[in-house]
Amino acid sequence: MKQNTALIQEIQKLKKEKDAVLFAHYYVADEIQEIADCIGDSYFLSQEATKVKNKTIVVCGVTFMGESAKLLNPEKTVLVPSMEADCPMAHMVEIDKILDVRKQYEDVAVVCYINSTAEIKAHSDVCVTSANALKIVENLPNKNIFFIPDENLGRYVASKVKNKNFIFNDGYCHVHRDITVDEVMKAREEHPNCKVLMHPECTPPLLELADYIGSTSGIIRFASENEDQEFIIVTEEGILYELKKTCQAKTFYTVSKNQICPAMKQITLEKVKHILETNDNEIVLSNELMQQSNIPLEKMLLLAK
Repeated sequence: MKQNTALIQEIQKLKKEKDAVLFAHYYVADEIQEIADCIGDSYFLSQEATKVKNKTIVVCGVTFMGESAKLLNPEKTVLVPSMEADCPMAHMVEIDKILDVRKQYEDVAVVCYINSTAEIKAHSDVCVTSANALKIVENLPNKNIFFIPDENLGRYVASKVKNKNFIFNDGYCHVHRDITVDEVMKAREEHPNCKVLMHPECTPPLLELADYIGSTSGIIRFASENEDQEFIIVTEEGILYELKKTCQAKTFYTVSKNQICPAMKQITLEKVKHILETNDNEIVLSNELMQQSNIPLEKMLLLAK
């Protein structure tokens, strides 16, 4: 504990020296969320990235989040504590497939989940997050929607938007995909009076068991506002830190020991200190890539207002 206190003090000192701000996703370790200046899901952090005045942004999350912050702040220094903190789903679509779909469907909109690389964003029409995907897709004039890279979020949106034709991609979040129906059913049996709050990256059969489906920020908001005192949480377990802080009198249960994103857990206090000292792991993107990739991000922020 004393070691952590000393480490945190060093980080705070370095932040002042470097004029740095710490962004953290809900899925990183509790100790990182505890010292972050801004905590949120991908959409909230994307919004906040456009408002900060600090010269340096430290993005405590997976690498695509660092890229997104750089795209929205090309003049700032953006650092990520670990380059190994990479989201597998961000790479689960090929540019050739995007080009093929564009040839097949003349009016297609390539709708890119923000959980993707800058290169994939550059070949897309608009970005979305789990918090705003439904709203943005509804507002697009296009009849055909190619939803990349996550098939499960795409199918969830498609179930709500009946007047459009969806083309799906074979991508997924392994954390949400690997949670099973049996695990959720067992949790329901053990806690029969609990509402099940679930992320839309889960598979369609799993989503049928949910009482509420929403982004990480949506799950936190629902748990805060709902009168129930106990909830079953079906998303990455890092969300529990904010849930317990926001809803101190309430109880939360997970359904599996595997509700952990190994990439997000790569972020440690030691690594945050190291990059503040060295400026290692700076996100560097070419001007051309930034210009192309920023178009769908800016469109997302505009359409989600």
